[in-house]
Amino acid sequence: MEQFRPTGFRILPPVVKNLLIINGLFFLATIATGTKFGFDLTDMLGLHYFAADKFKPYQIITYMFMHGGFAHVFFNMFALWMFGNALENIWGPRKFLTYYIITGIGAAITHYVVFYFEISPVLAAINDYLNSPSPEKLNLFLNSGYFKITSVEVQDSFNLFRNEYNDLLSTNPTKALQLSLDFISEYKVDFLNAPVVVGASGAVFGILLAFGMIFPNALIYIYFAIPIKAKYFVILYGAIELFSGVFNTGSNVAHFAHLGGMVFGYFLLLFWKKR
Repeated sequence: MEQFRPTGFRILPPVVKNLLIINGLFFLATIATGTKFGFDLTDMLGLHYFAADKFKPYQIITYMFMHGGFAHVFFNMFALWMFGNALENIWGPRKFLTYYIITGIGAAITHYVVFYFEISPVLAAINDYLNSPSPEKLNLFLNSGYFKITSVEVQDSFNLFRNEYNDLLSTNPTKALQLSLDFISEYKVDFLNAPVVVGASGAVFGILLAFGMIFPNALIYIYFAIPIKAKYFVILYGAIELFSGVFNTGSNVAHFAHLGGMVFGYFLLLFWKKR
């Protein structure tokens, strides 16, 4: 019976090796620029929502090399080495890198497609007010679940607006209304810019899916002790991500991005198989 367990860096094909190095360098650069210069590299290279002002096309690639912390980058890179090692040795560097990039992009697209449907009611409420503002609509929006304080900056901006707006409402309603339009417009920009996706997790989940399909009976040792066949491990992980994504466990993990990496990987494998 086939077995697969971590045995150290005995075989390190070129793409896996370079991906490990690049991800490590990006992680160190994020810490260094933030500590030394106060520059937020994540905000620049992480993937913003496609309709956000801060979105740049290159982010759909660079986000895969950014991570939110040591544990995030460590476990992603460990899984990349553990499963990607075998795949690159079978496929070769070019095919493996193609798979890695496509599943990473697919993960990002899936995440933000789901995100679009999640925020559509909020954007509808914001646009409704911007198109036909009134004090009554403003109070309704601010007291609804659609208006959320997402940062200290938003809280400070809201406090300043509220004090000035209340002072103007009785003395100069027209100016108060214009002030509210400016505030809600700024809130819309901040709201769209707030989410930032980082990490190689989507591509790693695509690699996990491919490993499970190519080596279905290989044994993976959970916590280096509990054996489970790769095909069951993939099914279990996919089910957990689907449950977590649908029922929103409250974490900042992009569960649908993980599922997107697996789905895109599955269809890419089918396409290659037909060819």
